[in-house]
Amino acid sequence: MRDLPPAVPRRPIHTRKTTFEGFLREDGLWDIDCTLSDTKSVPIQMRERGLLPAGEPVHLLRVRLTVDDGFTIRAVETAAIHAPFDECQVPADAPMQKLVGLTMGPGWRKMIEGAIGGVGGCTHLRELVFNAATAAFQMIPHYRATEGGRKDDTAATQGGKPPFYMGQCMTWSFEGPVVQRLAPQFYRKRT
Repeated sequence: MRDLPPAVPRRPIHTRKTTFEGFLREDGLWDIDCTLSDTKSVPIQMRERGLLPAGEPVHLLRVRLTVDDGFTIRAVETAAIHAPFDECQVPADAPMQKLVGLTMGPGWRKMIEGAIGGVGGCTHLRELVFNAATAAFQMIPHYRATEGGRKDDTAATQGGKPPFYMGQCMTWSFEGPVVQRLAPQFYRKRT
């Protein structure tokens, strides 16, 4: 594996960090704690918050999604710790409740937009929720596979069907060497 090549001389201006942490709850459900922060490397004058020192968050937003093994959202909690406007703080949680009952999977982005798109929700919270699906897919199947005694979930099947991630990435192409090597029952020769 390799890293990016050295950059030309430059100076930092803005940093956006997103983190997704997964937890297995005592009740068998899963929590995905999502955090988004935006900071500037120089002081910035905000319209309503005044002068923010370098490094103080412009945004510090959190979402906790509780999901089941089928990736269906059971509960949503939000927190706007830092935001540009006071109005960002209070109403963000109410629209997010429209996500309860939705299932992460095909069409996920469209479901999010239908529930909390546009002025019906917060752009940054939508971004977190969309990407939380990848954290759920990394967490739940891997844990359940190893809990069931398998070394990994590479060729875990349900009813003879390929795992959900096959055919969704160039590495997991049904015509590729990884599927041929690790899950030959799903390999398809290129035509």
